[in-house]
Amino acid sequence: MMQPLASFGNSKSASNTNVSTSISLSILDQNENEVSIQTNKNHSIEIIIPRDPKLIIPEMILQNVTSTHSTSHNQLFYLYYINITSILSISVHFEIQPLNISLAYLFIYKFDQAPQLNSSINQIDGWTIFCPSNMTNENIYTYFIDNQRTFGHQSVIIGLRELNSTEIINICSNSSIDNPPITNEKFDFTSNYELRIYTSGCYYLDENNNWQSDGLIVGPLTNYNQTQCFSNHLTTFAGGFLVLPSPINWNYVFANANFMKNKTIYLTVICISILYIILIIYARFKDRKDLEKLGVTPLLDNHESDEYFYQIIVFTGQRKDAGTKSNVRFYERKKKRIYFKNYMIGSFCIIG
Repeated sequence: MMQPLASFGNSKSASNTNVSTSISLSILDQNENEVSIQTNKNHSIEIIIPRDPKLIIPEMILQNVTSTHSTSHNQLFYLYYINITSILSISVHFEIQPLNISLAYLFIYKFDQAPQLNSSINQIDGWTIFCPSNMTNENIYTYFIDNQRTFGHQSVIIGLRELNSTEIINICSNSSIDNPPITNEKFDFTSNYELRIYTSGCYYLDENNNWQSDGLIVGPLTNYNQTQCFSNHLTTFAGGFLVLPSPINWNYVFANANFMKNKTIYLTVICISILYIILIIYARFKDRKDLEKLGVTPLLDNHESDEYFYQIIVFTGQRKDAGTKSNVRFYERKKKRIYFKNYMIGSFCIIG
């Protein structure tokens, strides 16, 4: 049974199911009693969950890598940081559309830390080669990391570099490449490309009406229109979907982080920091002045040998019954001890 958009569920974690329909699957016996279904990993149940047909997909973001040639051409890869922190497991999908469709790229990634950019394959968690023959009908390179690999990680850092003409000929014509062509040679980008990254998830409702993701795997046929899920049981399912903002290009950040190229930014931060420190000092000075006002403050002409008589008048108002039931305390210091008395304020005044 297919239901409307999945807006229910009490899970406190962000499942992003608001653009997905929910699907309920169950098997009943001849007495209309639900039959429990449990399969193993090799015989998973495939479920295609459609998304909202009115979903608007954000445009791909242009990566102007050729304009930063003078500052970043000494890098081995262009690195991007993607935050994938989530309680529920999610898959990560990458889409790269080169402006020059004849170009090929090397794509690598590492979870939770930057990949060690050397010839050792053990320093990365995954890689692939984008060759023109692998493009989709929309001239887009696609790659996805399923939710089993991302589970337990907070971030993934990807690296991308353009292959030169020799590498394209040698690598794209060879279908059996065991190791990525990572070298210590510097690279240059000859053309820009557009990038879009989104996440997806497969979720089910547990007995407490909370979305859960254990036992579910996001399949490679997941796209903007649907989520492909593999499950080992039957219940109510929904798919998650979220287009991520533009990732941080660390190569560009570090290459343009010097003071001379960012005078306005640095001076703004410095001025705000100085103003903040001055305000902290001023606020601390005022706090100490307020603390001095608390408690009993003896007068300058006060002497312990002096004996005084005081008349204390508290005026609460000129009208009848203008008194109050509030308790008022008057402190007096006498022979190095402090005494206080409670007075009930009357209608007009108090003499103590």
